Amino acid sequence: CGRCGRRFSWRESLVIHQRSHALERSHKCPDCGRGFRHSGNLLVHLRVHTGERPFACPQCDKAF
Repeated sequence: CGRCGRRFSWRESLVIHQRSHALERSHKCPDCGRGFRHSGNLLVHLRVHTGERPFACPQCDKAF
């Protein structure tokens, strides 16, 4: 990829990947500025900053 340097074995994979650079990411993280195309992805990302782990294993209670 000419934009990020990622390499692909198949041209089709490169073409699909290059589309990810062209799409607008209007949902911005207020903490780090990272952009997302979907608000749901931003909400999941915000857990990186808050430390929230909303899913617990029913057998060991470890949170994820």
